[in-house]
Amino acid sequence: MKTREIAKKKFKKLVITGGSSTGLTSPRLHQPSKTVRNHEKHMIHLTVNGQPYRLEMGNQSGEIGPSDTLAYTLRETLGLTGTKIGCDHGACGACTVLVDGKAILSCMVLTIEMDGRSITTVEGLKDPNTGRLDPLQQAFIDHTAFQCGFCTPGILMSARALFTENSSPTEQEVKEALSGNYCRCISHYHVLDAVMAVTRQKGGER
Repeated sequence: MKTREIAKKKFKKLVITGGSSTGLTSPRLHQPSKTVRNHEKHMIHLTVNGQPYRLEMGNQSGEIGPSDTLAYTLRETLGLTGTKIGCDHGACGACTVLVDGKAILSCMVLTIEMDGRSITTVEGLKDPNTGRLDPLQQAFIDHTAFQCGFCTPGILMSARALFTENSSPTEQEVKEALSGNYCRCISHYHVLDAVMAVTRQKGGER
């Protein structure tokens, strides 16, 4: 009888603590810690125009939603409205920004995919110390390479990405690089003149 009573007590203790007769801990003991982790806020780290940002995931104002595009975050959360949203389907190029030096369509990527990346928008082209415009920006002014200006930031960023890869592109290479950027004001010829002027300038500097 004594042995049976001891066995019953051990069984009751195992049931209460969630243990098992084999001496192994039940996986259920780990469930509370998983619940805590699920409520922890996930952080997104971005560097935008040289400025580090630590953005919290969530559904509150100022937080990053899981479905927020990079274009939306840049404009609505960070206030960098130079990046434009035109078609919002990746067809017009107005939302083009640089991610680690490469031109991407910011309406087609999620902000959560950009964690740890370095992003440059049109606001980041000018010299942060002197405020001097990027040669491309100045060339667009000099050659009147825009009318309403809505598509201009995306074109500038595509051209800047081209110069990062190729400091002296040909006219055909410029056309190919800008082929994804559309301007309804029909100023493409002026755009080409502006970009080629920078190419010639860079050639002279060498």
